[in-house]
Amino acid sequence: MDNQGLAMPVLNMAKAINAALHEEMERDSSVVVLGEDVGKRGGVFLVTEGLYERFGPSRVIDTPLSEGGIIGFAMGMAMAGLRPVAEIQFVDFIWLGADELINHLAKLRYRSGGNYAAPVVVRSPYGAGVKSGLYHSQSPEAHFAHALGLKVVVPSTPYDAKGLLKSAIRGNDPVVFLEPKLLYRAPREEVPEGDYTVPLGKARVVAEGDDVTVVTYGSMVHRAVEAAKRARASVEVIDLRTLVPWDAEAVLKSVKKTGRVLIVHEAPKFAGFGAEIAATVAEKAIDYLRVPIRRVAGPNVHQSPVAHDELYMPTVEKILAAVEELMGYD
Repeated sequence: MDNQGLAMPVLNMAKAINAALHEEMERDSSVVVLGEDVGKRGGVFLVTEGLYERFGPSRVIDTPLSEGGIIGFAMGMAMAGLRPVAEIQFVDFIWLGADELINHLAKLRYRSGGNYAAPVVVRSPYGAGVKSGLYHSQSPEAHFAHALGLKVVVPSTPYDAKGLLKSAIRGNDPVVFLEPKLLYRAPREEVPEGDYTVPLGKARVVAEGDDVTVVTYGSMVHRAVEAAKRARASVEVIDLRTLVPWDAEAVLKSVKKTGRVLIVHEAPKFAGFGAEIAATVAEKAIDYLRVPIRRVAGPNVHQSPVAHDELYMPTVEKILAAVEELMGYD
């Protein structure tokens, strides 16, 4: 949408998501929020702060500590005509609601023959980098991407977080909306104070280049951009924004230009979402590749102890080394 003339406050991601929720609840009375401590407390990261005071307990609902209940309640609400936004306090806990999410909500439209839509957004903080430990730092996005019927969104900026969440809320399919904890408070950027949307399934070219394509999403976008600035090569950085659907066209267009591909994500490398990107590039653009596809990702071990987040996660230095390796291959 056209943002011309809109006021531009400077927000972090938590505030941008909060603004999206406020605006969507003002715009559409069928939008409700539910989850653990989302009401008076405003959520563990204060992302829902102020919603309870503005919209009251009938639209901002503090639930019991039951992820299965939260997602199950949300599905029932959607079948009754509401547009629920359910918060799972940390994505690591979502498996207690996996049956409701994957076997029921994701399949609702299909199994009902189209008689029921499933306009449910399941929001959750995810990822490492804030020293939260084993059970509060995981990156399970590939699991959700493999569950047919779910859309999966991972914003990397405050602007995108607001616009993508608005698109997710307005859609008629269930969306898992993963919010990188590392980015909640920084960076900050101008975010229009008013209505706009960012379409799902459309990647963004963050930095243009001719030698190497770096494909990434979430918190790794910022590390990839920093590595691109320091590289001796010309590096193009693509932020997927959405994993399901993902913008293969944008990636393939870049690969055909550069001939070199580096995929970066903080989830474990084995069977991570990067493997799907690599397979698609190999199937559809192998004739353009000058060197083998390279991945920089988390190791295939459990999340590290609190003191060792940076040993587990891809760093700017690891990304930069991979870029140099690709450039030196031939």
